[in-house]
Amino acid sequence: MQETADQQAAPLPPTGAGGSALLEMLHNSGPVALAVLVLLTFASVFSWAIILAKWSSFRRAQTQSQRFVRAFRKSQRLSEIATVAEQFKPSPLVIVFTEINEEYQRQTGGRGLPRNPVALERAAQTASSEALTRMESRLTWLATIAAIAPFVGLFGTVMGIIDAFHGLGTQGAATLRAVAPGISEALITTAAGLVVAIPAVIGYNQFTARLREFGSRMDDFARELLSAIENAAMSQPAAPQVEERRVRQY
Repeated sequence: MQETADQQAAPLPPTGAGGSALLEMLHNSGPVALAVLVLLTFASVFSWAIILAKWSSFRRAQTQSQRFVRAFRKSQRLSEIATVAEQFKPSPLVIVFTEINEEYQRQTGGRGLPRNPVALERAAQTASSEALTRMESRLTWLATIAAIAPFVGLFGTVMGIIDAFHGLGTQGAATLRAVAPGISEALITTAAGLVVAIPAVIGYNQFTARLREFGSRMDDFARELLSAIENAAMSQPAAPQVEERRVRQY
């Protein structure tokens, strides 16, 4: 009977202790730790916004590039592609096609072999560089956040340890109550820095690999387009020079 009474008198563990403990740790954090957490929160929101925006834009670019290549290979004339190129605008291949086509039109008016093939190759390189520069925009922020976030968290860790030693010196005894607030600050800021940095590193590496793929595709498409222009120009029948002279005489 006495054991039953002792068991009834024993306090039960509080429900939701994990969440309340985390909230209590945040509530007891000092101003430096809170400033570090707020800074890391803004960095996390900004990096995730870039990741989602780039993922969406790269997906549209890949889809439109595949459709543009299929339309290009089915067409027989550059003018046909030029009229529908705007429909595939998110694709970087459209920029390459537009630059090469404009340079070809300036040189020949759309007929015959280009007078300066090197200029077409330079136009293709310039267009590829411009397209990649657009797609690379704001990716440096991901690299910056990935590199800085752990050090920001480490700064909060150092300050938390300093607070822990300060608590030991104030109370004059090595008790858990004296060091708990400082240790909790150190652990929270360290974890927050890693949570912010890891997605930024993964996103930056993945997008960098995708940019290399887009660069290779643009180079391949530029070579294919230049070959198509050369083959189409060579297959065009040449106008007889005798008839041209007669027309000039008349």
